[in-house]
Amino acid sequence: MSGQRVHAGERRKAGDSTPTSRLSREALRRRNQRLERELERLREQLAERERELAERDERIAEAEKQIGEAKKQIGDLERQLAMRRQNSTTSSKPPSSDGLAGAPRRRGRRKTGTRRPGGQPGHVGHHRPRVPIERVDTLVTLYPDQCGRCGRDLPPPEQGGARVGEPRRHQVTEIPDIRAHITEYQCHRLACPDCGTTTMARLPDDVAGSFGPQLTAWIVYMTVVCRMPRRMVQRFLGEALQIEISVGSTQKAWEEASAAVDLPYEQLRQDLQQQPVVNGDETGHRTNAEKRWLWVMVARTYVVYLIATSRKAEVLVALLGQAFNGIIGCDRCPSYAKYHTGTLQYCWAHFKRNILGALELARTTEAERFCRDALALHARLFRLWHRFRGDAPRRYARITRRQLILKSIPLEQQFFALAERHLENGDSKVRNLARALFVNFEHFFTFIDQEHVEPTNNSAERALRHAVIWRKIMFGNRSEAGEVAVARLLTIAATCKMQNRDALVYLTMAIRSHRRGEIPPSLLSK
Repeated sequence: MSGQRVHAGERRKAGDSTPTSRLSREALRRRNQRLERELERLREQLAERERELAERDERIAEAEKQIGEAKKQIGDLERQLAMRRQNSTTSSKPPSSDGLAGAPRRRGRRKTGTRRPGGQPGHVGHHRPRVPIERVDTLVTLYPDQCGRCGRDLPPPEQGGARVGEPRRHQVTEIPDIRAHITEYQCHRLACPDCGTTTMARLPDDVAGSFGPQLTAWIVYMTVVCRMPRRMVQRFLGEALQIEISVGSTQKAWEEASAAVDLPYEQLRQDLQQQPVVNGDETGHRTNAEKRWLWVMVARTYVVYLIATSRKAEVLVALLGQAFNGIIGCDRCPSYAKYHTGTLQYCWAHFKRNILGALELARTTEAERFCRDALALHARLFRLWHRFRGDAPRRYARITRRQLILKSIPLEQQFFALAERHLENGDSKVRNLARALFVNFEHFFTFIDQEHVEPTNNSAERALRHAVIWRKIMFGNRSEAGEVAVARLLTIAATCKMQNRDALVYLTMAIRSHRRGEIPPSLLSK
């Protein structure tokens, strides 16, 4: 028995050939296979997780891209909305674009006061003045019939009544019944007793067409100065004056008036080249739906308009000659600087509106700081200018030209330093304004030491406003001849207003002179 146990122990030590050893290896193999399958499953899960993470990263990247595009779009829309809300006080838009096209600009008082509308206590009233007695057409003398106290009859002075003091004068202005004055010219024929030739009498020199000089001038005056459409002129003449007229006849009146004022218009254009200071501006115009530009030049005593096909410097050559020796006031349109190498005066009103527009669109503190600092310096500069002109508030004493020059030097230095600090500003509008001020610095302060130079281009803008309103009502022109007529007649109307002339009287004289073959009156100041 002991021998059998010994052999059994030896067989267990051998291990390779026993069933127990084979079972142990089989278990290990199965376990290894199970672990390999588990590992494969984990690898598949890891790959799946990695795919999910990659897809999530793609979705995140796509979402971030969409968010970035949405932010950019929102920024663009906000900028467009801010630009849409701009009006004539924060951009170069004309005042006629205010209202529905943008936020209406604030007018009058910024704060509502408690005072009632109308004249305030102590205000000196204004009344319609009475015309001189020589101008009165009809004089009606009135006397009372009875005493206002006791009722006794009062005889007139012719019957012994006692007249006391001067009468109370009350004048009533009325329009009499208007009828057109029609003159018929009967041109007879006479036969010559010698040769028998029949000769017809000629019309007077100033008789041309069916309308007299004054009626022709009225038609032009109503369309140019009063800005009445031709249909309204036709209706007014027909209903108010019983003058039947066609729309084509109003156009003929225009053409005749244009020819009548040709010489005075050319005299003004030639005289522009000799002026020491002019202010210029331009705006869009239309001729048969084609783009044109309406230019205006304002001198001290007259205005000149011109309709051109471009906005380039060659138009200035046509207006001011090859070389202009004076000073041009303008906005920062490049055409003026390209044409004129001499002295310019850039408009501070334009610059202020640009600053206000940049302030509305500013997105950084640095940009806002530039705008607010520039506006503060602008206010100080114009306070000095109003003191020099004498229209500042009473608490500010008037200053001389020399004082204006001395007091403006620190402001000029601060403007220059402000522009220099913001030449590389991140806001494009602020950067452009800073560079414009830095590069054209001397052209902003010409008005400080030059006589008859204004710091703004308001005179040219006001002259354009009437022309723009006329264009909106009349819808532009249809021909080159119409362009010439518009430029000439707008020039006459604006110049007469500047010189306190009666435009209707001047047009009548010009048309009458033109029909007689005489030289029309000049608009150049003597």
